[in-house]
Amino acid sequence: WELYNEGIPHSILPDNAGAHYMSQGKVDLIIVGADRIASNGDVANKIGTLEKAICAKHYNIPFYVAAPLSTFDLDCGNGQTIPIEERSSSEVLYQTGPSSSDNTQCTIRVASPGSNAVNPAFDVTPANLITGIITPKGIIKPTLENVAKLFGS
Repeated sequence: WELYNEGIPHSILPDNAGAHYMSQGKVDLIIVGADRIASNGDVANKIGTLEKAICAKHYNIPFYVAAPLSTFDLDCGNGQTIPIEERSSSEVLYQTGPSSSDNTQCTIRVASPGSNAVNPAFDVTPANLITGIITPKGIIKPTLENVAKLFGS
């Protein structure tokens, strides 16, 4: 939405197509958000962020996190201490949308009966996979020292 409204050329692609385009040299840079940043620079964000960071590292693509200062949690030493919310399996097992016959909302199962699903809401990207964190005070390398400097410590 933001890119479109700013007139910036962009494309939307399925989550699992990222590595394919990275391997073809069609990705110049990755910028993601953050839900929480530990004091050592580890970043918790929506599930799939870690996977993108691993692929970016493999293909030598700069991987940045853009976040306001309120996202930093100086009491959290590293990403291993960030609790990961496990969401309902129904979000994976079922889809809801309009019926093709009468346009009423209906829910259908999209997985085999008897199959279960796990659904973590977030993953944690280690600081060593992050090129930099873009903050209102500038771009920093994700280290304990640099995070502390952001807050005058």
